Amino acid sequence: MAVTVLLPGVLRADAGGFGHLSLDLPPDATLRGALDQLAASYPRLDRRLRDERGTLRRYVNLYVNGAECRGLAGLDTPVPAGAELHVIPSVAGG
Repeated sequence: MAVTVLLPGVLRADAGGFGHLSLDLPPDATLRGALDQLAASYPRLDRRLRDERGTLRRYVNLYVNGAECRGLAGLDTPVPAGAELHVIPSVAGG
C-alpha cells in the first residue's frame, strides 16, 4: 500500500532533495515500519528523526493524516493505505 511522507525544506537535503517521498508498505504497517523503510534509503534523514535507540527525537513532530503520533500510539501507530505522514521539526529561537 502506498503512503506519502511530506518533508519540510530543512530536511530535504537529507532525503535527496525531495519534499515528498512515496513508500510502499505492507497492509499492517506502523509508523515504526515506515521510518525503518525510510532509513534504508535515507540513513541521514533517519538520524535526524530518530535517536540511537530508535525513538523519535524530542524536537521532531510526526503526524499521521493530521494527528500527532505521540497522542496516538507513538511509533506503533498504524499507517493506513493512502496516509500522509507529515514531518515537522520544532522551531526554537526568537
